[in-house]
Amino acid sequence: MVKNKRYTPPSARGSTETRSAPRTPGQDPSQRVERAQQHGGGGRLHANTQYSQQGGRGGGQHLSSGGHFQDPASHQPFGGPVKYQAHGYYGHGAPRQRGTPQPYHDGHRSGSHGRGVPATPSVTLPELHQAPQVQNQVPVLRPSPPETGSSSLHVEMNTGQVQLQFQQLDIPGQSSSRQGIQSAPSSTKSVRFPMRPGKGTFGSRCIVKANHFSAELPDKDLHQYDVSITPDIPSRGVNRAVIGQLVTLFRHSLLGGRLPAYDGRKSLYTAGPLPFTSRTFNIVLQDEDDKLGGAQVAQRREKHFTVAIKFAARADLHHLAMFLAGKQPDAPQEAIQVLDIVLRELPTARYSPVARSFYSPNLGRRQQLGDGLESWRGFYQSIRPTQMGLSLNIDMSSTAFIEPLPVIDFIAQLLNRNVSVRPLSDADRVKIKKALRGVKVEVTHRGNMRRKYRIFGLTSQATRELTFPIDDHGTVKTVLKYFQETYGFNIQHTTLPCLQVGNQQRPNFLPMEVCKIVEGQRYSKRLNEKQITALLKVTCQHPQQRELDILQTVNHNSYHEDPYAREFGIRIDERLASVEARVLPPPRLKYHDSGREKDVLPRIGQWNMRHKKMVNGGRVKEWICINFARNVQDSAARSFCRQLADMCEISGMDFSKDPLLPPLCTRAEHVERALRAHYRDAMNLLKPLGRELDLLIAILPDNNGPLYGNLKRICETDLGLVSQCCLTKHVFKTTQQYLANVALKINVKVGGRNTVLVDALSRRIPLVSDRPTIIFGADVTHPHPGEDSSPSIAAVVASQDWPEVTKYAGLVSAQTRRQELIQDLFKVWQDPQRGTVNGGMVRELLLSFHRSTGQKPQRIIFYRDGVSEGQFYQVLLYELDAIRKACASLESNYQPPVTFVVVQKRHHTRLFANNHNDQRSVDTKSGNILPGTVVDSKICHPTEFDFYLCSHAGIQGTSRPAHYHVLWDENNFTADGLQTLTNNLCYTYARCTRSVSIVPPAYYAHLAAFRARFYMEPDTSDGGSVASGATTSRAPPGARGGSRAAGNVAVKPLPELKENVKRVMFYC
Repeated sequence: MVKNKRYTPPSARGSTETRSAPRTPGQDPSQRVERAQQHGGGGRLHANTQYSQQGGRGGGQHLSSGGHFQDPASHQPFGGPVKYQAHGYYGHGAPRQRGTPQPYHDGHRSGSHGRGVPATPSVTLPELHQAPQVQNQVPVLRPSPPETGSSSLHVEMNTGQVQLQFQQLDIPGQSSSRQGIQSAPSSTKSVRFPMRPGKGTFGSRCIVKANHFSAELPDKDLHQYDVSITPDIPSRGVNRAVIGQLVTLFRHSLLGGRLPAYDGRKSLYTAGPLPFTSRTFNIVLQDEDDKLGGAQVAQRREKHFTVAIKFAARADLHHLAMFLAGKQPDAPQEAIQVLDIVLRELPTARYSPVARSFYSPNLGRRQQLGDGLESWRGFYQSIRPTQMGLSLNIDMSSTAFIEPLPVIDFIAQLLNRNVSVRPLSDADRVKIKKALRGVKVEVTHRGNMRRKYRIFGLTSQATRELTFPIDDHGTVKTVLKYFQETYGFNIQHTTLPCLQVGNQQRPNFLPMEVCKIVEGQRYSKRLNEKQITALLKVTCQHPQQRELDILQTVNHNSYHEDPYAREFGIRIDERLASVEARVLPPPRLKYHDSGREKDVLPRIGQWNMRHKKMVNGGRVKEWICINFARNVQDSAARSFCRQLADMCEISGMDFSKDPLLPPLCTRAEHVERALRAHYRDAMNLLKPLGRELDLLIAILPDNNGPLYGNLKRICETDLGLVSQCCLTKHVFKTTQQYLANVALKINVKVGGRNTVLVDALSRRIPLVSDRPTIIFGADVTHPHPGEDSSPSIAAVVASQDWPEVTKYAGLVSAQTRRQELIQDLFKVWQDPQRGTVNGGMVRELLLSFHRSTGQKPQRIIFYRDGVSEGQFYQVLLYELDAIRKACASLESNYQPPVTFVVVQKRHHTRLFANNHNDQRSVDTKSGNILPGTVVDSKICHPTEFDFYLCSHAGIQGTSRPAHYHVLWDENNFTADGLQTLTNNLCYTYARCTRSVSIVPPAYYAHLAAFRARFYMEPDTSDGGSVASGATTSRAPPGARGGSRAAGNVAVKPLPELKENVKRVMFYC
């Protein structure tokens, strides 16, 4: 070890710190080539996700066009007869009230944020009430600074024009003065989530098993104590070591025999009172970074700590029992948190804790992931309040750890070459520095002394060139000579840089070859595609095997022998919970009358396009092809395009067989020049004829880097051209199934419609078909770990056809990094010429629905993706208020009833067949439960309206059901009504002939947000400033050309989508 000043033994300060990277929403891969998916494939994947299944979702959407119909209710023509055509255009009571639930942690509501998102920047959260029958009242709208507008459907109207437009479409049978916005109170005490409206009865009944284990509520008197440790150490590991030593020394004396549970920070819990209300202890720890053996133990450095323990409060278990019995609305946060901490004490000591999971190389075989990473097996554990009482949720998971290799071997794996053959390039140095920053290493050149240090950088010079001063007279010594003279160690890799450890003010130099990576360090950065594939392969378990592993984990944990569980009187049932479930039937789907099969009843969540034609085939008369793959010959590209055109024609589209121009072959690095040139050549032919280019087919290399994103950005924000990308491997190995799936995507991109629900056409969907209903989907995607400068992207989609509810227009908005609340749902600003101007994504989508259907929505159903339980109140208060204001801005008393449903995928509940051989409840092909399986009892919330729905057929691994939690319901859905609607919608996903795992509007919102990340300029993605404020891709009048700023930073606006692209489902 060498310092850059006079050498002295380096301090171990900070060497015991452990960094816990935030868990993010999930992964938006840096690039993804469109491919027709035969399943809802492709979840969001990260290194810091605890992988627990292989699964995914399907694909995309936008403003749409299809056949014509006449509204039989109003007898108002909208463009054509009821009969479907091959292509063209289609044309509340008070909520159930209850007490105010309080937050509880993780699976329990609290101030913590899902996806590992830091606390949301403070936002004024109004209180919300059911819109009552009040006199007409113009809402008071808070002014906000000018912002850029949404990426599509931009409407420049003043308030008076909009009100006039909406008032011309009165809702039949509804007085315009029936509803209004109530002014927002200052307190949030009256917010109530809806009570469960009874349990569902529809579907065939069956029994499933859930990975929930009944936990018996203790009868002990729980006490909480505040803990203060001086000096303050940010490491939970050190804090636990201090308290552990304190308990070892004083449990049977000063602690009165109590065995406390500690959260690693500021709180200590006991089953009964301690003999004091306040006391201070002095604790001495040996420095664990000085690993000495034998007689040298006495040389280990000591660290002194002062621990102050003071009584804080009692956790009331009576209120928890009342809550679980449904007799009290408040979830007692403290009591649930105490029990969770108690059950985490022993596994925290045994294993490596990561968020709510525990990992160990001894829990399963390590698997190499490549580039110096390996996977560790582990389990997730969380205690939850459910209808069956307290429940311990246990699930299997895996995550990536850094292999405990010598640093030389690690960088050889990272660079995939022998590092001694040639010097490191600048790119190599950047890659190594990025991979090793923050990693803890131990030295190997000092015998039994294995001091640990944390890396913060690399030296700019090679080891052989490094010198350091050894006295105050300017005498210097080389690092090579120092190690030879002091330790008798001859450094071999003299051309490599040294590691910089310690702190940046006084860095210490360590040659790479004397360092070994310390075991047990989780890799929190983003995984590459190869590592993701390897990790998924490890975690993909057959349901029966997963069930067995969960039971073995519970047995291995021996909760009945856990000293902490016994101290606090907690008893865990070691059997999986048996739960009543129902299998909802699939909906019948309508196809075009000209096909041999005019409708279809899906079987086990899937069907195909054989003998069927799209219910509204799109038209592609003028199209071009660009080939970016060097190994695809011109003849192969022509043949592939011809096969694809034939499939589109067979599927019901009006598709020209030949491209407008011969296919263009070019290189990926010339993407912009090639796109513009080929587009210009095509338009030179079409413009004199008054025609437009309909489609671009692009053939991409299998590994195409930024090509896919660049192509989409240029086509959709610059040229105004929809595109379909196909990988080289599919050109060489083309299947009919692949071509049919690509045809589905092309059809919706050019304004067609693939299928619709038969019940929608016959007006048989409760609370949707009876009156004009708009269905929203919303999601926010956050940047990957390490992308400190990227903003978050919010997306909102909404149905644009009724009663079909199949086509969805979408808007996107860049907003403050890690902000989960969607900031651009509604906005208002002052324009110098026009005065007060209203905007926002919800408002624009409502107007778009009006333009598409000729009616204003009389009911709103809002599916919100990506919200953790700790964020329920925040999201509901802020976003429901924005929805109401958007409605009121269109007409002063326009307040259609709203149902607000959160869709959750990132949970750990799994459902298994009670009998794995029962074909009535099992998909015998995959071993998973059948699509349509719904659970709303026992493992669900004690009183609120939630349910688990497995709407898809698992292909491999164990299916993850989606969890739907109703936060607001002015439409008064029954359990059967909402469950059936949600399940049926999952069969209308545009990109494949399979039902998907989450409701399509939420899925489409995720796809729109994912696509928008490609629109950001490189300096926004990889560097630059991010703001606390929202922007969308068009600046409002008076604000154009600038970025909205908050503080000293700003979110750059997304480029505006072209008008013709906005009107179709371009991101499918």
